[in-house]
This record gives sequence, structure tokens and C-alpha cells, in this order.
Amino acid sequence: MTTKLLPTTVVGSYPQPDWLVDRQMLSKGVARVRIDLWRIAEPWLEQAQDDATLLAIRDMERAGIDIITDGEVRRESYSNRFATALDGISSGKPGEVISRAGLSTAVPRVVGPIRRTQAVETRDMAFLRQNTERLAKITLPGPFTMSRQAINEYYKDDDEMVMDFAAAVNAEARDLEKAGADVIQLDEPWLRQDPPAAKRIAVKAIDRALEGLRATTVVHLCFGYAAVVKGEKPVGYSFLGELGACRVDQISIEAAQPKLDLGVLKDLAPKKIMLGVIDLADPQAETSVIVANRIRAALKFLPPDRLVPAPDFGMKYLPRELAFAKLKALADGAAAVRAELA
Repeated sequence: MTTKLLPTTVVGSYPQPDWLVDRQMLSKGVARVRIDLWRIAEPWLEQAQDDATLLAIRDMERAGIDIITDGEVRRESYSNRFATALDGISSGKPGEVISRAGLSTAVPRVVGPIRRTQAVETRDMAFLRQNTERLAKITLPGPFTMSRQAINEYYKDDDEMVMDFAAAVNAEARDLEKAGADVIQLDEPWLRQDPPAAKRIAVKAIDRALEGLRATTVVHLCFGYAAVVKGEKPVGYSFLGELGACRVDQISIEAAQPKLDLGVLKDLAPKKIMLGVIDLADPQAETSVIVANRIRAALKFLPPDRLVPAPDFGMKYLPRELAFAKLKALADGAAAVRAELA
């Protein structure tokens, strides 16, 4: 990893072009099962996704971001593409759960032992590695979150299911590392939704998912996409300090939109913190001064060599022009604070 102070990164996703996806369909929610939101017919879809991925890579490079992703351009959501590619997941009729908002959501059904029998994101990582010289990151849905986004119709013990998801994630992560990943991130937003279960099994599952990796590892927690989660967000996490015990190198948290009490950062030593300093609910791009001030606020609680500035979460629901402007402010704000420290 880079020794540069305050290296900037993205959480994962970047806006997909309007010519590639039906953004009206995308805006209806975060898909748990596969959905057909692509505007390009199958014979040309992979080529179109490659072209859109190159746009995302170049935007992140032009903005000045140090650690980039492929923008998750080939995904309908952060989790569904990997989760639905596993053996043990029904390819037929999905299950249905009622969200906390009272909405019906289609989810995968677990009908057999969870196994990863084929690569899912390895080509994505290889394509990213071939098309940038910057540090490259790729994300995977975490085992605990996938288990909470599915209906268990096979396992007698939910914790056994979580650990099988973890083994599947680990198999994929090892191949992603071989394909050139400098950073591998697990997205685990559901840790805060079910704290008792998280305290029982999540750290064990995360450690299993990251077992044997040499790449820098990250676990990302958030309160949900601003475009999907309406209203006020909590000002603190119900499951955070417990992650200090897991083997992950970095913990990624949303802080800008909810105005998180940054005192929690003291509880996460000696982990590095990937801190959200870009509010994706704000329809205006931050200035570099605003970003710099948010970084300075975090430096009151941890040293600069433990801080990685980032957006709060994925940017896929933003207009592309706004996403780029926010990333430019992120890079410029971090550069300003870096110069002060030097």
C-alpha cells in the first residue's frame, strides 16, 4: 500500500451512464436478486460495460483519487451479482421479505449448501488492473450482510449459513488478489441492523472471509444510500467497536451525512479508518475547504497515518457530473491538509 498520507479512495460504485442502465428502474431500490435494468442487448452488453468501466476509471483518475475501483459498473447492486452466482441459491422464484419501511423486497432463497464454484468478479478486477497504474480496490458483499438479504430454507443453523457465505467470499477474494487487487473490501451494512447476531457471529465470519489474504482489507459499514434511505440518520453505530477485534486492516464508516460523533474513532485503534467526508445527500458538490475541515476534525481523534478520506458510501445513484465534482473536492481537500502536515 501507499505510504502517502491521507490517500483518497472511493467506497465502490460510480454512476453508470444513462445509455447503459435504466436509471428510473435503478432508483426503485437496492436489488437483492438479478434484475434487467440494462439498455444494451446481451450480445453487446459486456463490451458496453467495459466502455462504461473505462469512463469510471478515467473519471476517478482525473479527479485525483489515489485508490480507485472499477465503479462496480457491471453490477445492478453492490451485493446481488455475487450472491446470486453462488451454488445453493435458487435460480427460480425469489423469496420475499418486508423491510423496516414496510416495503416488500424480493430476496434470494437459500435451498442448498452455499458454495462458490466459479469466478464472479475476477474478470472485473483483471480489467481494472489492466487499465490503471493506480492502486486498485474491488469490493465484495460481506457474509453477514448476504445472510440477512436471503431467506434460509436449507440450514438448520443460520450461523452455519453465515460461515458458508464467508468461505465463498474467501475463495473469490483469493482469486481477486491474484488478479491484481491491492485492496479488497467487504460491504457489511447489515452489521448495524441486527447487533445481537452480529456480536455472535460477524467477527468470526469476517475473519474467515479474509483468511490468508495479503492485500489490504477493509470492512465498510453505512446507514444506507441517501437516495434510498430518507430522513434523519443515526449519529452513532450500534455495532462498531467490536470490529476492533477482527483481522481487517481498515474500517470504513459513513460520517458526513449523519454528522457522526467522531469520538468513536478513538475506540477503533489501531485500525486505519476509511472515513466518509463527502455527503451524498447534498445535491451540491462540497468545496475543497469543506472537505479539508472534515478531515481536520477527524485528525483530532486519530493520527494522519490512520486516516483514508472517502465518500460516505457508493456513488451510483448520483448524476455523473455531481459525483465527479465531489471526488475532485475530496482529492483537493485531502491535498490541502496533506500540504499542511508536510
